Amino acid sequence: MKRIIIFALVSCFFISTISGQEKKYLSLQNVIEIAGEQSLDAFRNENMYLSSYWEYRYFKADRLPSLSLQATPLDYNRSMQKVYNYDENRDEYKPREDLSSELSLYLNQNVGLTGGQIFARSELNLSQKLGADKISSWSSTPFSVGYMQPLNGYNGLKWTAKIEPVKFEKAKKNFIQSKEELAIKASRLFFDLVDAQIEVKITETNLANADTLFKIGQGRYQVGTVTQDELLNLELSFMNANLALTQSNLGLERALAELNSFLGFDKNTKVECIVPDELPELQIPATEAVELALTNNPEMLDQQQRLIEEDRKVNQAKSENGVTGDLYALYGLNQNATDFNQVYQDPLDRQRFRVGVDIPILDWGRRKGQLAMAESNREVVRISVNQEKMDFEQNVIMNVMEFNLQANQVLNTAKADTIAQLGYDVTQQRFLIGKVDVTKLNLARNDQEQARRAYIRALRTYWNYYFTIRRLTLFDFEKGITLSEDFDEIVNNF
Repeated sequence: MKRIIIFALVSCFFISTISGQEKKYLSLQNVIEIAGEQSLDAFRNENMYLSSYWEYRYFKADRLPSLSLQATPLDYNRSMQKVYNYDENRDEYKPREDLSSELSLYLNQNVGLTGGQIFARSELNLSQKLGADKISSWSSTPFSVGYMQPLNGYNGLKWTAKIEPVKFEKAKKNFIQSKEELAIKASRLFFDLVDAQIEVKITETNLANADTLFKIGQGRYQVGTVTQDELLNLELSFMNANLALTQSNLGLERALAELNSFLGFDKNTKVECIVPDELPELQIPATEAVELALTNNPEMLDQQQRLIEEDRKVNQAKSENGVTGDLYALYGLNQNATDFNQVYQDPLDRQRFRVGVDIPILDWGRRKGQLAMAESNREVVRISVNQEKMDFEQNVIMNVMEFNLQANQVLNTAKADTIAQLGYDVTQQRFLIGKVDVTKLNLARNDQEQARRAYIRALRTYWNYYFTIRRLTLFDFEKGITLSEDFDEIVNNF
């Protein structure tokens, strides 16, 4: 009796809680669409793409001319300065008070072909000595142009131009793939709730049947057609059904809370799942799926990027293994004057040319070791990439084969579910007229429950394979089109 009272209280609690909830009837496709629009995962995936977009924009901008203004409007310095007194042949500290200003306009252009840099400048400087002797000095560089070039043969701009477009294309495909990963997660939470709801229905039916059978058993026990041990078995089944319903209700609340949190719903929203009863009529050729995966999957771009980066490291190590140096050339005009009105008059030529070299003589094999290590790492990455590619192809083939077989599995479990339900109904009717005992009735009920659970598991597995293949190939086999996204709209909505 205590257990019955506890069950009644718990049931009243669930009924009162559910009665105040907003109810939504959602199919699997509804859940996936809502998750793509308002889930936290969708928001995070979108911002990860935007981060890659702005990184690519930075790369593009770095290859365009840049113009900057640098200014120091006021630099005041008052201090004690050490000076040499020639008359007395000794150092002395005297007060110093200076005021200076600087203004420069700087234009810069990277040269992708050579890895060098062209620049142009215009500068104006003022240096003024304050105190007893007020002396002003102006210096101007109306125009100067120069070029800087490393001489070691390594062109970082060229390698960046190879890597960054691959990274950005990979980011696009990663974003599309993340939507399919979102669908996989949505499918898992959807079927978790379906499992929980079916479990509640099963336990509710079991409780009603157990209650009916227990009451019938009590009546038959009175007339001697049911033994005491059979009656006790019926009572135990009734009590176990009570406990099972309580547990299944708790599981339902847990699954509902997880789905509501994932979809961004209010915690009081009650979702009723509409189980998909129609499957796409698909048989996917494994060879076609592998070709599409090798073309569309971002993992292929990741492997390509890794190989390019290893080639870059080898090239950089080779450039540092021999003679290194740099070239600096400058031509411009400049002038000095004590009056601002004269600082731009009759400017003089300003020229500078510098070549610096670094020749290794004795480094105990350090540079040679760096090159050997870079080449060895590149070979390791190449072998790893080849192995990963083979494993990837095998994974696609296995998923496609299992998907093609899973449709029949769903049909078979659906038929088994129907047969088990009919079998239980027949066995129950035969029990009511005394043709079978409690043991056979319990076996029929267990078969019915297991068949229903097996059908839902088969559905869950089918849709998991379906979205996994879409994730691997980034291809919609129902419509026959490659999955894509309006990336411009994502950026415009930012």
